[in-house]
Amino acid sequence: MTDAPVVHCTGVSKDYRGLRPLRLLDLVVQPSDRVVLSGIDVVAAEVLTNLVNGFVLPDQGEVRVFGRPTTDITDADAWLASLDPFGVVTARAILLDAYTVRDNVALSLTALVDPVDDDLVPQVDAIAREAGLDDAWLTRPLHEAPAPVRMRVHLARAIALDPTLLLLEHPTAALEAPDRAAFADDVARVATARGLTILAVSQDREFARRVATRHLQLHPGTGALTPLALG
Repeated sequence: MTDAPVVHCTGVSKDYRGLRPLRLLDLVVQPSDRVVLSGIDVVAAEVLTNLVNGFVLPDQGEVRVFGRPTTDITDADAWLASLDPFGVVTARAILLDAYTVRDNVALSLTALVDPVDDDLVPQVDAIAREAGLDDAWLTRPLHEAPAPVRMRVHLARAIALDPTLLLLEHPTAALEAPDRAAFADDVARVATARGLTILAVSQDREFARRVATRHLQLHPGTGALTPLALG
């Protein structure tokens, strides 16, 4: 890692067959910054995640992550190795409803979850608790879990491998208002304890108020970013 911005997008344009391309004129995310972007839909949020993690390249402009252009990643092995600093919180991630909450959290650490190895259980349970999951849910099948529990499973899996950068795609979209605030507080607590850098896409102003150090509104036609008040 370097002292360079964690994420720096300059003059970026990426066509994803939406109404218009995803454009980012100048996005800079510094270490320990917590940036929430509004004005990006669900599909474009996935595109942004894939631009930042190097899975796709911009049609125009440059994406640098930890000071390195994503165009420097030239093969599959290098790309897989480059994913180590990332944790992603997204409802797109596959969860196994027939397995327990503990099993689903453990999938970030091992492929053997039926049952989870006894030696691994304390680590898995500690990660689950850190993400705000109550012990009572750990041994219950995931299909019984409501949306707030499922989102915390996504959060637990995202932090399990000690990432530096946490990417979140509309993390409170499926939650009711009281649950959004509680989940936002858990994200902020985890980020503070771990010193994480956050880049989140969300239309939820309360989430931004509770989590962000900066809340930015994207103007999709131009790619310009306007600061929004956090109060």
